[in-house]
Amino acid sequence: MANLTRYDPFSLARVDPFGDIDDLLKGFFVRPAVFEGQPQMQIKMDLKEDDNAYTVHADIPGVKKEDIHVSIDGNQVSISAEIRMEKEEKEGEKVLRSERYSGKVARSFTLTHDVDESKAQAKYSDGVLELTLPKKAASSAKKLAIQ
Repeated sequence: MANLTRYDPFSLARVDPFGDIDDLLKGFFVRPAVFEGQPQMQIKMDLKEDDNAYTVHADIPGVKKEDIHVSIDGNQVSISAEIRMEKEEKEGEKVLRSERYSGKVARSFTLTHDVDESKAQAKYSDGVLELTLPKKAASSAKKLAIQ
């Protein structure tokens, strides 16, 4: 039976056949550093398309709707959110541990058709952002008469 290996597009093994450089640099330059105790927040999404519109469901739990920003530029859509988490453990009046985290998370994607910004809608409920992005009507080419 053949062994399966995961393809890493950033692997330097293609350059260095011995793999020494890849082992040395793995996780240092390619992947961001992860600090213990900080939450790993990502925007996970589902994207659906029909003849008239795109529908996006993005999971952004624990964020206020005022801290979510959506921008549309033609067929480019960007979602960003400010995250603030505070956790404090007390025993009586004595604070044993206090952890605070704040940061920004963002996700951008490109669609095949331009979006009609004037008809786009956004709803946020139970940690899920729902975007309805109607497709812009295809403009027919206009032929100019030469005078």
